[in-house]
Amino acid sequence: MFDRIKNLFRKAGAELGMVNSLTKIVDHPKINVEQSEYDRIAKSLQYFEGKFDDVKYYNSDHELKKRPYMSINMMKVVAKRMASLLYNEQCRIIVGNDEKFKDANEFIQQTFSENDFNKNFERYLESDLALGGLVIRPYFDVGQKKIKLSWCQAPTIYPLRNNTNDVSEIAIASVNQTVENDKVVYYTLLEFHEWVNGAYQITNELYRSENKSVVGIQVPLSSYEAYKDIAPVATLNEVTRPVFIYLKPQGFNNRNITSPLGIGVCDNALSTLKQINDTFDQFNWEIKMGQRRVAVPEDLTSLAIDERGKSQPKQVFDSNQNVFVKMRGDSEEGFKITDMTSDIRSQAYIEALNNALQVLEMQVGLTAGTFSFDAKGGLKTATEVVSENSMTQQTRSSQLTMIDRAIKELIISILELAKAYEAYNGDIPTMGDISIDFDDGVVTDKQQQLNFFTQAKQAGFASTKLAIKKVFGYTDDQAEDLIKEINAEVPNEPSVARVPSFEDGDE
Repeated sequence: MFDRIKNLFRKAGAELGMVNSLTKIVDHPKINVEQSEYDRIAKSLQYFEGKFDDVKYYNSDHELKKRPYMSINMMKVVAKRMASLLYNEQCRIIVGNDEKFKDANEFIQQTFSENDFNKNFERYLESDLALGGLVIRPYFDVGQKKIKLSWCQAPTIYPLRNNTNDVSEIAIASVNQTVENDKVVYYTLLEFHEWVNGAYQITNELYRSENKSVVGIQVPLSSYEAYKDIAPVATLNEVTRPVFIYLKPQGFNNRNITSPLGIGVCDNALSTLKQINDTFDQFNWEIKMGQRRVAVPEDLTSLAIDERGKSQPKQVFDSNQNVFVKMRGDSEEGFKITDMTSDIRSQAYIEALNNALQVLEMQVGLTAGTFSFDAKGGLKTATEVVSENSMTQQTRSSQLTMIDRAIKELIISILELAKAYEAYNGDIPTMGDISIDFDDGVVTDKQQQLNFFTQAKQAGFASTKLAIKKVFGYTDDQAEDLIKEINAEVPNEPSVARVPSFEDGDE
């Protein structure tokens, strides 16, 4: 009862302007992003999820019917394909190469391992590519005294301030629902990350609403059990950069040239995606409608009364069979059983799908032939070797520039946050002290790599150590161990030339 009275006072205060009230998150005075940007993200999310309204049509009796819409969901396919090409669990991240950053490297490796970073990053990279943005937000878990990573997707990210290079301040929204007094209530937490007088400040605001489409009235954080222990304001004086990383796909946001938000890789190809989905849907419907139909005279399925007064069918068909269609007519008058099955235009639909897939490949920056469709196997993904000058390789290189920078910024943020909570006491590296070795094996043929580095080694342009690292994906220590093993075997085989050791100056 007391909570209900408090809510009534809050509603009255909101109407008088005494209490903060929001209809939409973008109505907040600190947020300066147009609602149209989030409408665009919502549309991309619909294609990413593959959720579309049922198809309405009129049957032969002019009755309005509905059927499920069959989507091939190519946005998901494209995003997953790109994410696997850009990042995988074979990626190696090293902080420094000397004793100075040994503690930093060990701390980062442990933090990434505890947060299952490689697996989660590849997974959330799909959402980033599809929807146009991703925030990785490290936070300190006081109970476990460890750094945890929170992953925030594009629909929940609201930039506050940005410059030409990066977004420096944001708000992150999270919505929870519960039941109070037999009513569904929605709580929206807005977490603001701002720079105030040179210090990094995190402010939390909680809003309550009984309407899902409205953010609601601001209430104390203690109003919701999950947030009762969160401080309204937290200040960090020890950090030099934002305690979040905003990653967006490479490419200019041509839908809103003044927006700090990124744009998904398929945002300029939604019309092509619709064409693919519509063609696939119609193809499936044609297959269903093209199933075999046989017209039979009505008298062959009718019942006759025998001399004992019992019904006796003249012809028996399987009751589960839907092939036969009764038509008015009499078999004795010449009406014969007639096959009415029409040919399915499979080849025409397959050609239309493949043409649309080729357009999609061009729009998203993938090599021609990456996707294809056939009647037997459905959608296929190309497994051919991707050459260095292919469209896919160029797109990958462009996207990796953004990912490389984001991971390095994340590492610095983690170490600064840990140092602020005295969980780490070592040195803080710079961007140049961090090396990231992305697994090129996903797009490069190993035989081509071997031939390339063999020739480079013979010409004196590459060391044995570098060749082994690149071809086999080894670390420095693994490459050195392999060279020692090879040199140890050489004396037993006089005909084999000795592999130069590092003592010989082969670096």
